[in-house]
Amino acid sequence: MSTENEGTAVPPAPSAPPVPVDSPAASAQEAAAPYGSAPTPPAAPPAGAAQAPSAQPHSAAGPYAYGSRQGSAPDAAWPPPPPAGPVHGAGGDGSGGWGASYQPPASQPRRGRGGLIAALLIAALVAGGLGGGLGYTLAKDGDESGSTTVSASDTGGSVKRDDGTVAAVAAKALPSTVTIQAEGAGGEGGTGTGFVFDKQGHIVTNNHVVAEAVDGGRLTATFPDGKRYDAEVVGHAQGYDVAVIKLKNAPSDLKPLPLGDSDKVAVGDSTIAIGAPFGLSDTVTTGIISAKNRPVASSDGSAGSKASYMSALQTDASINPGNSGGPLLDARGNVIGINSAIQSASNGLGGTGQAGSIGLGFAIPINQAKYVAQQLIKTGKPVYAKIGASVSLEETAGGAQISDQGAGGSEAVEPGGPAADAGLKPGDVITKLDDRVIDSGPTLIGEIWTHQPGDEVTVTYERGGKQHTVELTLGSRVGDN
Repeated sequence: MSTENEGTAVPPAPSAPPVPVDSPAASAQEAAAPYGSAPTPPAAPPAGAAQAPSAQPHSAAGPYAYGSRQGSAPDAAWPPPPPAGPVHGAGGDGSGGWGASYQPPASQPRRGRGGLIAALLIAALVAGGLGGGLGYTLAKDGDESGSTTVSASDTGGSVKRDDGTVAAVAAKALPSTVTIQAEGAGGEGGTGTGFVFDKQGHIVTNNHVVAEAVDGGRLTATFPDGKRYDAEVVGHAQGYDVAVIKLKNAPSDLKPLPLGDSDKVAVGDSTIAIGAPFGLSDTVTTGIISAKNRPVASSDGSAGSKASYMSALQTDASINPGNSGGPLLDARGNVIGINSAIQSASNGLGGTGQAGSIGLGFAIPINQAKYVAQQLIKTGKPVYAKIGASVSLEETAGGAQISDQGAGGSEAVEPGGPAADAGLKPGDVITKLDDRVIDSGPTLIGEIWTHQPGDEVTVTYERGGKQHTVELTLGSRVGDN
């Protein structure tokens, strides 16, 4: 599955829509109409006056203006001048709607049943008045205090949020999350999220969040209490899409978030995501684990960026641009993943425009991210597990086929590497790694990277229509190049 990262530059959050202001000559009926309601027709003209259609254009004054009006106030004289031509509704097809002309009803003859109808209407109004008065009298007699409201015993800050509730988890986790602003040397950049990894001031986030600031850029990290710190990149791993930054002049009271065990997560477990979607810092969303070991290849789409591969935790917690690098928590507030990518309607399902959440979010399992972060803090460079063979990156359902030739003209099977020692050859199709089914090259890469160098794995492969199984020990590669 190919997705996109969502920590790129984002537009500013829209301001609250302005309160509509009617023109001085607007009628009281129009002023009382709620947003979204149809406009109230103007009052009927005086008896005997000539009737003519009238129209008042209604249009938005700007992208966030609701119900505002343009044009001068209508002439107070009655009747209004007739329009120069036909007046159409909102769709321009004469079907009526917001902005359609008012057509007064035809006058009715004042004889026959009209008097009876009027008499019945008066009787109904009188009966309604009696009923309302009677209801008020009964209510008043039944409540001598004059009030039926009930006050809550606990409200607002006095309510106790039990451990395990979303509110309790958020209260503990938010102070240990930061909103990251990354700016490149040329001024380009974006917004993402990170969380406190240790008391020394290290913050874990995504590589694509800080990529712009790696070479001569500027990083800042802002806590929910408004305190902002300059930061620097300690190390970053493009393949894993993990990065570690360190706060300059870090405070002494940092509280690292507790790290959970992503291997023990089960489908259906509750999840809580924290981030800055579209720049809205300290946003909390909830969901569940929708799937585990989801093969995902993602990229931020920038020039020169390399794809990252993960065997991801899938969640339906709302994740949007700006959530990247933020923690995915379990119901106890333990970090089980790093929110990294989304599948959206604009990147493969036929939509257009900026990516947004459709309930398909992907997080790097924390067991993998923890190992990568520790390596970056220790040496500044990532360490990748490898089998020592190049595979096709085409997404197929048949497995990961070892290529005929490696990158840059090198041999597809590295001489003396793990795959060569195990007897693997170009053309072999790897179908399983341990008990994990492999359906493509990206899936194999993502699964290998959940392991560490030195791990022993069982490889199942096909050659000449026959299935074989072999044991091999994973090697290592240092750095992204």
